[in-house]
Amino acid sequence: MDSTKIRAPEDVESAVEAVKREVAKSVVGYEEQIDDFLICLLSGGHLLIEGVPGVAKTTLSKAFASVCGLSYRRIQFTQDLLPADITGHYFFNQRSTDFEVRKGPLFADLILADEINRAPPKTQSALLEAMQERQVTIEGDTFDLPDQFMVIATLNPIETEGVYPLPEAQIDRFMVKSVMDYLGKEQEVDILKLKSSEEQELDMVLARDAIIDMSKDIWKIHVHPSLLDYVEEIARATRALDDLDLGLSPRGAIHLLQTSKAHAYIHGRSYTIPDDVKAMAHKVLDHRLILSPEAELGGLTRAGITESILSSVPVPKGEFKGG
Repeated sequence: MDSTKIRAPEDVESAVEAVKREVAKSVVGYEEQIDDFLICLLSGGHLLIEGVPGVAKTTLSKAFASVCGLSYRRIQFTQDLLPADITGHYFFNQRSTDFEVRKGPLFADLILADEINRAPPKTQSALLEAMQERQVTIEGDTFDLPDQFMVIATLNPIETEGVYPLPEAQIDRFMVKSVMDYLGKEQEVDILKLKSSEEQELDMVLARDAIIDMSKDIWKIHVHPSLLDYVEEIARATRALDDLDLGLSPRGAIHLLQTSKAHAYIHGRSYTIPDDVKAMAHKVLDHRLILSPEAELGGLTRAGITESILSSVPVPKGEFKGG
């Protein structure tokens, strides 16, 4: 394929629809969350999912891995989880009379870190290395993780006991935060119908080679210079607010740009528009912003702050398709 050419929009849209149709055999609704999965996968980022127990966070991530042909591991994070429990360790093989490495569950394409905030800081540190460097260190030796390595971490918003607050540095490494709320009445009835019949086996509809090619396409999505200024102005606006103790980092601004390009791509466009930035703003910004104590006492929210910034920063106008 020509290095400057992006696959036809109808091919991309049909691939996205195929993923959604196949996932729907196992999970009802949550199409927006499937978009978030794809955006992070194709952009090389990690996903943070917030939702109460029982809304199919685990089922959705497992189904997504199956239809995309990705190896999948689920790690239940607990207070006694050690770094070696997720990275692996060396053991003495008596048959070969030598030390061999036993790789942990991190050595997979897609990792579900369930209730991530239950693990102690040392284990969080080991996960942080894997997320940022795509490698793990076992007793001083470094091992590379798969090229498609992606962490999907879950958080329970109502749980406050027996949990550790996630470090800001780790939160900043999650490209997108996606919220899974309760579905509507009709969809819940559809869930009951789905679960009262025999479970269907999911087929792989997006091969690894296709994922790699689509990821390369993301880099070719055109971004008009005015949109680069728009993203930078949004980031700078968060840092100028007295209501925030911490605004958007340069990494956060990069993630906003990357996810905007991916959002344009999965919706069949070869160029980014301001609506792509707006569509991803809450998902990229909200979990990174830290409210000042006065703002919290005043009843302000992160989502409200993001919305006010989007309202105040001028939206670029004109032709965004490029030459």
